[in-house]
Amino acid sequence: MIRTPLRPLARILEARRKGENPDAIERENTRIRHEQMRDAARQRAEGRLLVLGVFFFCAFAVIGGRMGVMATTDPTEPRAIAPGAVLSATRADIVDRNGNILATNFETHALYAQPHHMVDPVTAAKKLVKVFPDLKEDRLVTDFTGKRKFLWIKKKISPEQMQAVHDIGEPGLLFAPRDMRLYPNGALAAHIMGGASFGREGVHGAEVIGVAGTEKFFDDYLRDPANGNKPLELSLDMTIQAVSERILYGGMKLMNAKGASSVLMDVHTGEVVAAVSLPSFDPNDRPRPAISGDPSDSPLFNRSVQGVYELGSVFKIFAAAQAIDLGLVTADTVIDTSGPMKVGGFRIGEFNNKNYGEQTVTGIITHSSNRGSGRLALQIGGERQQEFLKKLGFFEPTSIEIVEAAGGKPLLPKRWEELSSVTISYGHGLSSSPMHLAAGYAAIANGGFKVTPTLLKQTGTKMGERVMSDRAAADSRMMLRKVVSEGTASFGDVPGYHVAGKTGTADKPGPRGGYLEDKVINTFASFFPADNPKYVLILTLDEPVETSGDKPRRTAGWTAVPVAAEMIRRVAPLLGLRPTVEQPPLAGITLSSSN
Repeated sequence: MIRTPLRPLARILEARRKGENPDAIERENTRIRHEQMRDAARQRAEGRLLVLGVFFFCAFAVIGGRMGVMATTDPTEPRAIAPGAVLSATRADIVDRNGNILATNFETHALYAQPHHMVDPVTAAKKLVKVFPDLKEDRLVTDFTGKRKFLWIKKKISPEQMQAVHDIGEPGLLFAPRDMRLYPNGALAAHIMGGASFGREGVHGAEVIGVAGTEKFFDDYLRDPANGNKPLELSLDMTIQAVSERILYGGMKLMNAKGASSVLMDVHTGEVVAAVSLPSFDPNDRPRPAISGDPSDSPLFNRSVQGVYELGSVFKIFAAAQAIDLGLVTADTVIDTSGPMKVGGFRIGEFNNKNYGEQTVTGIITHSSNRGSGRLALQIGGERQQEFLKKLGFFEPTSIEIVEAAGGKPLLPKRWEELSSVTISYGHGLSSSPMHLAAGYAAIANGGFKVTPTLLKQTGTKMGERVMSDRAAADSRMMLRKVVSEGTASFGDVPGYHVAGKTGTADKPGPRGGYLEDKVINTFASFFPADNPKYVLILTLDEPVETSGDKPRRTAGWTAVPVAAEMIRRVAPLLGLRPTVEQPPLAGITLSSSN
């Protein structure tokens, strides 16, 4: 704004020339200037009021919009966002089906050092080595006397060790609170638990994260405060698991095997009541993963889901069940199993070059005839065989709730030719895990319905689609019962509990192809009681050899079957199954009627 002079010289001179009062000009200019100043002030005030009005309008619009969004969304549990709260968040317990604790939290401390606050770092290093013998004194002295301002010494220490460090009296040795994951049962169900470790760490707390097994699979659930620390309920029974581990360990040693596994599953719900893999480990002190050699040699290897093997003759019942389901045969249909039999230029033989001649389908299963199963597979055809095995779950990894299960993908032939159909019918050419086999046998045991293995406690029956007719399942159960009562699994009979099952002896593949000499993987797939099946048990032994006789015996009937029978004898009463009391024959007594 250009300011006009109050007494412009030209107008003053003009007024004097005319004889007018020059002060009137000043008063008029003063009035005009004041009016201009009032107008400018009014415009400024109006602008400020407009800006303030727009600000309040926007603020009320944002608040109103937020209130509208909150009114139309579902309520959720608020989460703590403070950094300290994230690190100190607890982890929910894991319990078995009866509420027994399998994994919980334990308050402990970590030990760290601030060397610049130390009074006598050399003496402190010497005393620390006495408390923790695994530490290196020279390394501690180097760290304490160097330029470092902070270093961790021990991530987990016991209360006794904490007191011993406290007694050193060194102000530069400090303690950080920790929530350590504790497995009070030690190695029990180690491969199911997996283990946990620390994630982000600070001097005021640390994250506990799952690194394997169910701990990693359910990591989000276990760490979520919205669950109110509600424990994760598994389908495992701690008592059954402990008995299974003890018996399997004894059987593995007795049969000179390098490894073993077992799966005990409810045939109606798919609940895994016990799952064992040996050798095992203690998740409280989880070993480091192997970086070379055969993965199955590591105690971390879970044989029940990661162990993908050719399972041998246990597959023969699937060929028989499908052939009956399709109406191609009945249990009494006679099949010529005599040789020679060639498929795709390859000779199909029998164990020890036996010749079973003409056999019924029941006889094929009872005597475990390779040629008989192969001829059933040829009648079924490759396409229908693939469809059936896919329905049973043998084409994909099992969906059981441990992270290792994703690595247990079955190995299928690249081209499913006639030869593939024949060899797969007796358990060669397709590799799968014991967990896959448990699900397949559960479908036979429960009347023909697919079952999905699970580690979560279920309520009620959880069977899926029908994969075979009730008649095919019933005939298959009858045939598997005869395998135990009359066939290759005669050592599997348990007094009071009618066991049905099938043996499988498969040559072990070599690391560079082919098969290893005199090394086998033995399997006994069973369910009980045979007349009203409740549970399926799959037991495998890696490289077993029974040496009580004149010659070493490596077949499943001599190795895996007796171990499984002992396991059933021990766990069946614990599962609440009442034994059947069979009336012995009345020798020397003649019954007569008085009528």
